[in-house]
Amino acid sequence: MSDQSKLPQTARYRQGAGYDHPHFDWNPLPERPMVAWPRGEKIAFCVYLYLEYLELDPPEGSVRDPRYGGALGSHFPDYLNYSHREHGNRVGFWRVLDVLDKHGIKATVPVNAMLAERYPRMVEECVKRGWEIAGHGVSATQMVTSKLTETEERATITHCLDTLEKTTGTRPVGWFGQDFSESARTPALLAEAGVRYVADFPNDDTPYRTNHGDLICMPNQAEWDDTQLMAIRRLMPWRWRDVVCEAFDYLHGEAHPGGTVMTLGLHPWLIGQAHRIKYLGEALAKMTAYDAVWQASASEVAQHYDEAVPR
Repeated sequence: MSDQSKLPQTARYRQGAGYDHPHFDWNPLPERPMVAWPRGEKIAFCVYLYLEYLELDPPEGSVRDPRYGGALGSHFPDYLNYSHREHGNRVGFWRVLDVLDKHGIKATVPVNAMLAERYPRMVEECVKRGWEIAGHGVSATQMVTSKLTETEERATITHCLDTLEKTTGTRPVGWFGQDFSESARTPALLAEAGVRYVADFPNDDTPYRTNHGDLICMPNQAEWDDTQLMAIRRLMPWRWRDVVCEAFDYLHGEAHPGGTVMTLGLHPWLIGQAHRIKYLGEALAKMTAYDAVWQASASEVAQHYDEAVPR
């Protein structure tokens, strides 16, 4: 018999119905277990506010999402994109805070370790509001990929969680890979590290269990994330507002008994710009006007799901 471990991942797991990986099973929508939100709400609503640090001159061999390389490519030092991202940390973040506060939003905040080290004030502002801090890797220019050895990836996860625990006093229980990045071993390493949920798979509108111990997959609807629509697809901000409101309206009306979750991904360097910020306020004004909505952190939703759905 051949050594299956030497085969590519897709070849090892492409056997019969299902996926090309072992992380979770295919579970069609009509077959979900029933999940009632705490007060019988129709949907849960999670806002993800990403705090990221883009290095001016990252380590050789590190990987960043090439879609954000700019017109001049992925050169370093990259003052243009570095400065663009810095606007989010100097200006945009504070605008977004004001809008979220105005609408009473409880955010879940994925944070790069380097952001926490360089700008602890930003993290402190979130902790002061009682918001959840989640792991988000090292930096926007050091994505987790299969180029890392298992030892290097484990060290990356540990460094991020240790840094955020040192900054906040609480160890994160959630993980958001930088730009959804993972290696084939990431879910197993996250479970090993004590992480309770991961939000790297934009493949569902309800939480679900993985095949890695207690690790749960949380919805993360990248389709209407602000970067996906406005930075990559170049939608105008008023059209982004309409798209997220249309998605919210549909999910609220559908209210699937499996536990529907609406997520809203926000990046201060993008949504915090002067010509976009008002559309975030307009979108939240519409969404918070609905009844029967559980506006919660990702960890609250994941914990409720864990308690409601037997292993």
